[in-house]
This record gives sequence, structure tokens and C-alpha cells, in this order.
Amino acid sequence: MNRVPHAKADRSELLARITRCHLFSGLNEAQIDTVLDHTRVVELDEGETLFEQQQPACEFFLLERGQVKLARYSPDGNEKIIDLIAPGGTFAEAIMFAKQPAYPVSAVAIAPSRVLCFSIQAYVNILRNSTEACFAVMAQMSRRLHMHIAEIDRLTLHSATFRVVCYLLDQVPSTHLGVPEVQLDTPKHVIAARLSITPETLSRSFSKLTRDGLIEVHDNAITLTDVDRLRRFAQGESL
Repeated sequence: MNRVPHAKADRSELLARITRCHLFSGLNEAQIDTVLDHTRVVELDEGETLFEQQQPACEFFLLERGQVKLARYSPDGNEKIIDLIAPGGTFAEAIMFAKQPAYPVSAVAIAPSRVLCFSIQAYVNILRNSTEACFAVMAQMSRRLHMHIAEIDRLTLHSATFRVVCYLLDQVPSTHLGVPEVQLDTPKHVIAARLSITPETLSRSFSKLTRDGLIEVHDNAITLTDVDRLRRFAQGESL
């Protein structure tokens, strides 16, 4: 697919978007201008690959709209979904610190998507010349590392129902008031793969939570009818 420069008319909108991102929030105006000068845009159709596992890396990315899965593939073709990227999420940024950068996963659009592509070289040059920017990025990456460690614990130390509850709670904004409703825009078999369970196990977990009065399922919309109890379960209490 073709990477195209962003339109000049879009520059102010892009500026507002990337300055909210943890990778750029610590940069000054001149550094942001440098980033924008090296930013490209790519449109992906559903099922289209952005980059492949072990491909040499020269860019990292921010998803503007749509959804992208990051997955590893075994030699016999088995897929393990590592992450699901939602709009506003960045990915492949850690690659820039490798001596011989190559993508450890493949990135595939699971819905029509628009991705901002940033030059690794241009960004690294900014960090080399700014101690403040380096520390800001290190702090954000440290937080992301702790998030991924927590995710590994979920997938290896807890039950399928626990994983499903945590996934649903992650979809609810912290500022949400009232009874939240989660829209499952991601196909259920993809969600199941992300949680390292089968689609049948995912359905059984939804059924159990429904019987317990914790959720209501209406096609792809799930109402969390008892968020407090779900959060207590995620913190270690039994259902």
C-alpha cells in the first residue's frame, strides 16, 4: 500500500491528535514540526497487512480510525493475537531502540483503517538531541510495560471468565457514568483469540455472567448491569 504525505489542510488536526499521544506530548513545537514533516498516511482495507513479522522496521504507527490486530505466526501458520489496537493507540514504537530493528509481529487491519506512519530515524534523532524528550518517553514506556505484565498475568494465572470480565471493563471509559454499554466491534473469534480462549468458552463466559445478573447481551452490545461487582471480581473477589 502507498504511504502518502498528509495534506497541509490536515496539519492542525494532526497536530492536535499527536500532541495528545504519550510519544509526542513531551516534545516542543520545533520537534513536533519535524515529526509532522516525516509523517505519512496509509489507508487499509479490512484484511490488508500493514507490515509483516520479521520485516525490517523503519516506521512506528498511530491508529487514527478502524482497528488493527498485532499477531505472531508459527512456522505451521498458527496465529497468536498479541494485541488489538484501537483508535488513538500507538504500536511498534519499541522497535526503534533495537540495534537491528525488525517487527516481531504482523499488523493486519480487521476493519477499514487509517494509520499515521512516523519515521523511526527522524524520531530517534529528536531523542538524541533532547534529554527531556527521552525521559518523557521512558516514563510512558515504563507504564506500558507494567500494563503488558498485568496482561500476561491475566492470560496465564486466571480463569476464562476473569479474562472476559477484565476485557469488558477495559472497554469502559473511567469517566463513564450510569450503566455502561460495550459495543463489540471486534469479531468475537478475534476477542477469544486475544484472551487465549476458544469462541465457545467466550460464549459460555457471557452466558455465566448473564445468569449471574452481571451483564445483558444484545447481539454485539453488552450492558454491564453491575459494574461494581465486576470490578470487585477483577480485584480478586469471587462471583
